[in-house]
Amino acid sequence: MVFSCESSKARGMSSENQSAPLTLERFWRWLSEHPNCVIRAGTPDSTLFDFEDYHWEFHEEEEGHAIAALIRGKNLVGELVIDKTSALFVQSSIDVEAPQSGHWMFEIIGGGKDEPLPVAFFVMSHGLESAAGHQMLKH
Repeated sequence: MVFSCESSKARGMSSENQSAPLTLERFWRWLSEHPNCVIRAGTPDSTLFDFEDYHWEFHEEEEGHAIAALIRGKNLVGELVIDKTSALFVQSSIDVEAPQSGHWMFEIIGGGKDEPLPVAFFVMSHGLESAAGHQMLKH
C-alpha cells in the first residue's frame, strides 16, 4: 500500500471528520502515552508499519528533534526524526484510506506559513478524544 501524505484539506475532508489543530508539544505528549496504538507512521518519502513483535519509543533530543523509533526486540527497525522548530501544527482526521476502521490520521504540518506541507504522519487506532477504555497492552 502506498501512502500519500497529502493534506486532508486537499483530500476534501469535512470538518465533521477532523479535530481542531494541536501543537506538536501537546500531540507528542499524547503520542508518547499511546505507543501501542500506532498503526503506521512516516514521512512523504517512507512509511513504517507496526507489527505484533514491534514496539514504538518516543523521545526528544536537546537539538530540537522529536524521535519516533520502531524497534523489534533490541533492534532498531526504523526511526522518524522530526525537526520541532519547523512544525507549525498537527491536524487530525479519520484515516481516509480505511474510514470504516476507526483509525485516525495525525499529520504534522511544517514549512512556511504561506506554504504549509505535511512533514510526517501517524495513523492511530483511535482519535485524541476516543482513547478512554482502549486496551493498554499490545501483546
